[in-house]
Amino acid sequence: MSDAMDWQGQAGESWALEYRRTDRSFGGLTDKLLSCTRGLPAGTVLDIGCGAGELALALARGRPQSTVVGVDISPELVEVARQRGEHLINVSFELGDAAEWTPSEGFRPELLISRHGVMFFDDPVGAFTHLAEIAAPGANLLFSCFRGMEDNEIFRGIGNLLPPPDSPPDPKAPGPMAFADPDYVRSILEPAGWSDIGFEPFDFAMVVGAGEDPVEDAVEYFLSIGPASARLANAGAGEREVFIDRLRSFAASKLIDGIVALGGGAWLVTAKRG
Repeated sequence: MSDAMDWQGQAGESWALEYRRTDRSFGGLTDKLLSCTRGLPAGTVLDIGCGAGELALALARGRPQSTVVGVDISPELVEVARQRGEHLINVSFELGDAAEWTPSEGFRPELLISRHGVMFFDDPVGAFTHLAEIAAPGANLLFSCFRGMEDNEIFRGIGNLLPPPDSPPDPKAPGPMAFADPDYVRSILEPAGWSDIGFEPFDFAMVVGAGEDPVEDAVEYFLSIGPASARLANAGAGEREVFIDRLRSFAASKLIDGIVALGGGAWLVTAKRG
């Protein structure tokens, strides 16, 4: 899930089908992001990599006088977001790459926000430069991104169940963990025209399984999106069965009071248009 072709293909389709479980797993993070927007000017809001629209919809409901636009590169996710927001007159969703998306005349976002949607840019400096150019003077930037593997059980725990990759991944390559290093993120934002850059660590519970059979719910979710599904895409039947058994045992070990939850660690990154 590291480039446009992924999100415009199978990855986008899978995430669109799984948006309910994804919103559930990131629920605590969504609430935290919303709390961080209190007191910020937000008459015009851009949700970068909006996915199925959860954050944009919540902002639109809470700020009925604001105009909220969500942009995502996946046609399937944008379609889901549009269906979910068809009853709200102050939110819209557009298909496009935020790195080069051109807003309609008169729309200059005062708040640019993203829930884990900014780590996939091929040219992150160019992308954030463009976002600064289309933003209103003094606009606020707020986004979340994963911290390190050690802070996120969905990568560390599931990764330990899989055979090691043939070669170690580039930690700065576009992908879920690309923005784990604050110094690297700062080296992107500063030359792109953003100042007053801040990082706040935030820990949250990723609820990955619930309902009548929380363990199987978690296993289905893991096999649909995320690190397990990506690694198993080309696995043989025998390897897949062994891994699913391990995955089921891992999920069962995290079952408490009818919920399977994993520890998640994020950075909340803030900045202002310079």
